[in-house]
Amino acid sequence: MFHALSIAQFDVDTTFQLIRRAEALRAMPRHETRALLAGDIVATLFYEPSTRTRLSFEAAVYRLGGQVVSAENARENSSSKKGESLADVFRVVGCYADAIVIRHHRAEELDAAAPFSPVPVINAGAGSGEHPTQALLDAYTIWRELGRLNDLTVAVLGDLKYGRTVHSLLRLLAKMEGIRIRLFHPEPLGLPPELAAEMRDSGIPIEIAEDLEDAVRGADIVYQTRIQAERLQAEHEMCATDDYAIRRSHLAVLPEHARILHPLPRVGEIDPAIDPDDRAAYFRQAENGLYMRMALLDHMLRGELG
Repeated sequence: MFHALSIAQFDVDTTFQLIRRAEALRAMPRHETRALLAGDIVATLFYEPSTRTRLSFEAAVYRLGGQVVSAENARENSSSKKGESLADVFRVVGCYADAIVIRHHRAEELDAAAPFSPVPVINAGAGSGEHPTQALLDAYTIWRELGRLNDLTVAVLGDLKYGRTVHSLLRLLAKMEGIRIRLFHPEPLGLPPELAAEMRDSGIPIEIAEDLEDAVRGADIVYQTRIQAERLQAEHEMCATDDYAIRRSHLAVLPEHARILHPLPRVGEIDPAIDPDDRAAYFRQAENGLYMRMALLDHMLRGELG
């Protein structure tokens, strides 16, 4: 059984098939999409807070004609509070649903428990590990905005140590051709050593920028992230964020074709005055998540790709 736990499971061909399926579902009349998963039930289990991921997954199920059973704040409001193992949760919830979408605070626990589920499991964000569906919708957004996923200079800013969206996106971009990565981050919040080693082994050119203006200058994609304050583990990781915030002045060195992405929520990393600029693509990015998650659910429950 296929469980979508890591972006490593998605090769270039599958990524583009999901993009094409997302585009097809986007254009399909509502009465047609609602027939695709009619009769199916998807369980959404969120052990950590979520707005976009949870609501877009649940909206995707409804748009496809399925139904949702949901546990929000499952860390406190489920039998997890009593000590139930995640493996047992999957065994039980898999009796009630045709697929499980889960956000969990421990990546290693999710990976170990998934094989016990009798139905497909989708990782909707696992601690500071990965967020594979975010990477897929990020790739979809880049493709929609620029028309390609190759020959790109991508500036990645912010918390690269705990930012799971960055971990999955970099692993996906490493599979594309002609990718150049530029990093800018607080000193204690660089890439985890194992991911840095993966990037070096992939042969992708990686540059460390000295300041934010150098980081975004001439970039095709700027991928901004927030500092994951809830995950910081040491006092030395606390840092001022002003030097990492995109201001209107930075647009002067950003090409007109470039796009600014952010997985959201933002907490000061992008000046709202930038929002009206065509290069600000983060709210379109959030919308794209609905269609990419529809495509993934359609694929995992019906085996359909475009």
